[in-house]
Amino acid sequence: MDDLIEKILAFRDARDWSQYHKPKDLAISVALEANELLENFQWRTSEEAVTERFDNIKDEIADVFIYLFLLSDRLGIDAKAAIENKLVQNGLKYPVRKAYGSRKKYDEL
Repeated sequence: MDDLIEKILAFRDARDWSQYHKPKDLAISVALEANELLENFQWRTSEEAVTERFDNIKDEIADVFIYLFLLSDRLGIDAKAAIENKLVQNGLKYPVRKAYGSRKKYDEL
């Protein structure tokens, strides 16, 4: 994961874009790219979207990850540690014995 983040940062730095990557702007970019991902599914079933728009879906997922990694870096957040910590938190909120096969939110289990 560190190698991937280094590649993203090198791409950014080679273009001198860091100056534009304020946390607010990166957060906005995450949301915009996530919306572009959603557009692939608009007016299609999940199956149709995946069949018809797979390459674009893959590209938009990559864009979301790139901006999330850039935002994490800018804020000094270790993305891997944050994800691992969140999985622990979610495990406590959604214990297997209560959440297995359920779509209920943790406060409804």
